[in-house]
Amino acid sequence: MIVPSPYADLLTVMDARAHTRSVLGSDTRYWEYGDPDSSTTIVMVHGFRGDHHGLEAVVAQLHGLRVISPDLPGFGESAPFAALPHSVESYAAWLTEFLRLAALPGRVVVLGHSFGSIIVAAAAAAPAGIPAHDLVLVNPIAAPALAGPRGLLTRLAVFYYWLAAKLPERLGFALLRNRVIVRVMSITMAKTRSRQRRRWIHNQHDRYFSAFADRTVVLEAFRASVGHDVSEYADRIATRTLLIAAEKDDITPVAAQVRLRAQFADARLHVIPGVGHLIHYEVPEEAAIQLRLFLEQASS
Repeated sequence: MIVPSPYADLLTVMDARAHTRSVLGSDTRYWEYGDPDSSTTIVMVHGFRGDHHGLEAVVAQLHGLRVISPDLPGFGESAPFAALPHSVESYAAWLTEFLRLAALPGRVVVLGHSFGSIIVAAAAAAPAGIPAHDLVLVNPIAAPALAGPRGLLTRLAVFYYWLAAKLPERLGFALLRNRVIVRVMSITMAKTRSRQRRRWIHNQHDRYFSAFADRTVVLEAFRASVGHDVSEYADRIATRTLLIAAEKDDITPVAAQVRLRAQFADARLHVIPGVGHLIHYEVPEEAAIQLRLFLEQASS
């Protein structure tokens, strides 16, 4: 069953074009949206276990801009790394190389959501940095996930992935893709009271949350996602940064986001009330508004 996206018409106007590029041994699939001649390009990096579809509701709000949104290696339609572990270091190196090969003209903005925020921060903090004028981190992982407001749930997730690793390959893979567990995760994270919106969010997770290449990829990426956070890299990032956080985020509390902002050389923090870790699904309009305001402030 497919629940139609409430942003389908807006997304059609953005005219998605699919491409493939070899990056660090991964045949990386990416989508280009919007005006190819725009002076501003936004490169988006999705979160753990997702793919580019998760950020399309935000993309739909960005008419007039150029957006490039790849699937991370090993997720969606992108091939896994051929000879690298699926670690933060590998993904940061992949993002740096992806941007180098793209050789984007004009103003470049790199946006990362959740696990993507860690990847973007790690790449930007590296000695060579990344060719970006601005960074936008949505639902940034500002502190260790195990120390978050729902640390118990994170520990249950650690056990879940540990069990999936210990089981025989076929059983472990089936457990990782179990629809009941995916639905429990989706119900836990969604904060909206709109039944229609929740139905769409759950359907998105049903369709795309298990689009990973194999058990090794998802287990390596999970260890990377809970073993690192943006605070490890923030004080080495000079690039102008916008943090878009959520009041009810189960992974990172607002207090940690405030501390994170202070670590950056130049960062702004916007907290959206009444929302959790799914800003990109629940209030993509607000995320896009804050992104546009951030870009306008730099231009004024």
